[in-house]
Amino acid sequence: MKAIVAFPVFLIVVVLDQITKLVAENTMVTAGTPKAVFGEWFRVALVYNPGAAFGLHLGPYSRWIFMGLTCGALVILGKLYQQTEDTDLRRILAIVLVAAGAIGNVIDRIRSEFGVVDFIDIGFGTHRWPTFNVADMAVSGGAILLAIVLWQEERRELAALEAAKHTAGSLSSDSPDLAP
Repeated sequence: MKAIVAFPVFLIVVVLDQITKLVAENTMVTAGTPKAVFGEWFRVALVYNPGAAFGLHLGPYSRWIFMGLTCGALVILGKLYQQTEDTDLRRILAIVLVAAGAIGNVIDRIRSEFGVVDFIDIGFGTHRWPTFNVADMAVSGGAILLAIVLWQEERRELAALEAAKHTAGSLSSDSPDLAP
């Protein structure tokens, strides 16, 4: 069941990410020059990000450091995926979105020494969000969903633990005293 959800979502995100990046690179000749799409609040602007989210850059080895960190994150996501019940569609979707987005950006890091292709530019006037791409949206959306899912799981586990303590406490107080 997991693969029925996971594989198509993974494939769609990675393919959509790569196609939109190729279109951005082939249609936006001047890097960094924004073009309005829906007024000034939604623009496209070709930017190469050699670092990580929000332009975090760790020097000349950023490309390799972030590829290594991504591979580590993918291993953790793989273990989470294996531990996930077949029926937990929200958790499966969250894990797959994060993994697909991570793979989309790793492809860029492998493909080009310039870094990840970003092209979506939103904001108002000089107040702009850092330029991003489809993979970034998948990672962010998946991470938020995964945080919510894991938080809800923890709340359920704590509630079950409290209920078990309450039940155990009431059972011990209801027991007749067997001492002579």
